[in-house]
Amino acid sequence: MGRWLLNFMLRGLLIISMLGPWAAQAQDQNPKVTFQTSAGNFTVVLYPDKAPKTVANFLQYVKDKHYNGTIFHRVIPNFMVQGGGFTNTMQQKATRPPVPLEANNKLNNDRGTIAMARTGDPNSATAQFFINVVDNQNLNAPRPDGYGYTVFGKVIQGMETIDKIRSAPTTSAGMYQDVPQTPIVINSATLAP
Repeated sequence: MGRWLLNFMLRGLLIISMLGPWAAQAQDQNPKVTFQTSAGNFTVVLYPDKAPKTVANFLQYVKDKHYNGTIFHRVIPNFMVQGGGFTNTMQQKATRPPVPLEANNKLNNDRGTIAMARTGDPNSATAQFFINVVDNQNLNAPRPDGYGYTVFGKVIQGMETIDKIRSAPTTSAGMYQDVPQTPIVINSATLAP
């Protein structure tokens, strides 16, 4: 019995070691987007296999240079940082039609993940995104409102930039709360090689 168990475990380790490079290669083939911001740079990897419509929508905004010149307009230090929809004068940018919710994709709103912002309508996500700065289990489907928020990627480089953004002093700007006192501008968002 002991020898059988040892052989079984060794075969399992062999399979895992063979899959390791394949799994890493699969992630290497996923699209990546690098954000250059006034607070530093960060790169996200996207998961089209888990959220195909969301990723296609996000990449189209990147290709259209929609995010260039937008700001992180909502920063809550123990929650998330949100951007992609407003200029530094708090003018909302025009968007394309919304995409359907893809929150039931087994991806969680954990620290470092990127997800789509939306209104109370679960199918209202357009261009705005947020990056979770803590594990936000209450945003996973079906919470908080029966639907959840669609995670579609994660930060793979530059999480220190996100932590810098999350610690920015904030204020109110008209009807908007939690707006950084000094605008944190997305200078560019581009496909990474």
